[in-house]
Amino acid sequence: MALLEVEGATVQFGGLTAVSDVSFTVEPGTVRALIGPNGAGKTTLFRAIARDEQLSRGSVRFRGEPIHQLTPNEVSRRGVRRTFQNGGLFGDLTALENVLTGLHIEIDSSLLGLVVGSKRSRASERAATRRARELLEMMGIGHVADQFARDLSGGQQRMVEIVRALATDPPLLLLDEPAVGLAPPVRLELLEIIRRLVETRGTAVLLIEHAIEFVMTVSDSIMVLNNGTLIAEGTPDEVRQNREVLEAYLGR
Repeated sequence: MALLEVEGATVQFGGLTAVSDVSFTVEPGTVRALIGPNGAGKTTLFRAIARDEQLSRGSVRFRGEPIHQLTPNEVSRRGVRRTFQNGGLFGDLTALENVLTGLHIEIDSSLLGLVVGSKRSRASERAATRRARELLEMMGIGHVADQFARDLSGGQQRMVEIVRALATDPPLLLLDEPAVGLAPPVRLELLEIIRRLVETRGTAVLLIEHAIEFVMTVSDSIMVLNNGTLIAEGTPDEVRQNREVLEAYLGR
């Protein structure tokens, strides 16, 4: 069974159709990329999957269950986590604290537990802090754990946001332009981390990205969106050879 099933997804804003009748699936342990020009509807489609946007028509199923009528928090709790194109960190929190906000689902710290300082709550918070630091180290940014997010470089902020999305080990990760702001060596490291997550943990990744070589290297399959419509999909080699894609998006 496919992990994610999108069927006939359509998003309209008044008379404008941003996404039109898009259908696809994402299998466990695979990377699917969504490419296309600015304004093609890629981020709108992401938002509809995560329930930050309302579908006008169509459905989204995760692990066989419909999620297109749930709240964003409920979708996240089911195991669909995402990053944001323009960042979503809390500037006044440290990198470590930002990652901990992604672990809030797993922290057993009820209001009563915090008030009475229960051993269980403290143990849960210590475990979450250890995991957050381990994830930051895994991404090569453990040294910024105690720095405020607002003081980090754009690339470091991007990596912290990805770590926060990974914090609960989600089955499906939606990455909106993860390579933006990353220097080439860090971009290569991110590529290796994504492939490791997919191959060792079975994580499924759906990503939007404009860095074509990054997409071609990291992806198992690629979908091309234009004016809200899915116009092509296939392996990286198949997409490279698609004349319409070559002319419109790869500049060849």
